[in-house]
Amino acid sequence: MDFEPREIRPIAYIKTDFSQKFGIPRQSGRVSSLRGRIVFLPEYRSRESLREIESFSHLWLIFDFSLAHREGWTPTVRPPRLGGNKRVGVFASRSPFRPNSMGLSCVELVKVEYGTEDGDVLIVGGADLLDNTPIYDIKPYLPYADSKPDAKGGYADMQAGYKLKVEIDESFLTLIPEVKREALIECLGDDPRPSYKDDGERVYKMAFANVEVSFKVEDGVLTVTDVTEIHEKC
Repeated sequence: MDFEPREIRPIAYIKTDFSQKFGIPRQSGRVSSLRGRIVFLPEYRSRESLREIESFSHLWLIFDFSLAHREGWTPTVRPPRLGGNKRVGVFASRSPFRPNSMGLSCVELVKVEYGTEDGDVLIVGGADLLDNTPIYDIKPYLPYADSKPDAKGGYADMQAGYKLKVEIDESFLTLIPEVKREALIECLGDDPRPSYKDDGERVYKMAFANVEVSFKVEDGVLTVTDVTEIHEKC
């Protein structure tokens, strides 16, 4: 069949504490204390478009994997939670490397901030998106239609409850804004490392908000070894 191509344009972008891919939770909702700020592009800043949105607790975000653009595509990918060695079909994964680099995330609608300098913006919780990710569309989450309690999660179920214990010295915590500490600790506990990396001596670095966090992992315990402020380059 012949289809007429149509350009899809972003309607908004999201501001988050993730300036790099490393450290972003692998699924939305894994770190509920994370906060994101959805800012609509000027042509979509209509209060009418948000009418009744606050009657919903959660939203679906359709977004662009903006750092995953590439020519062509491959039918299989290597999910990191399967050790990075086993291949599965791209349509049996949530990999960003897809024929169309589109993602889908379910987030909590925390509140609507009306009348800001960016217009009316949405504050959302649990987003697994890079800072400045383009948003293509927003739809309400409908529990009666979208929730399937008996659904199977395939290979993703194997580590659904996996968490690390996080140890961080109080002196490091003071370098992190108090309102962001819980989210950072949850992100670290979700284990940012690829599953095939298990070197207890290796130091990993994760950018979060305005700091870079260094850490090691051994025997299920993540230990923060340093926290330094990130200074923007002029």
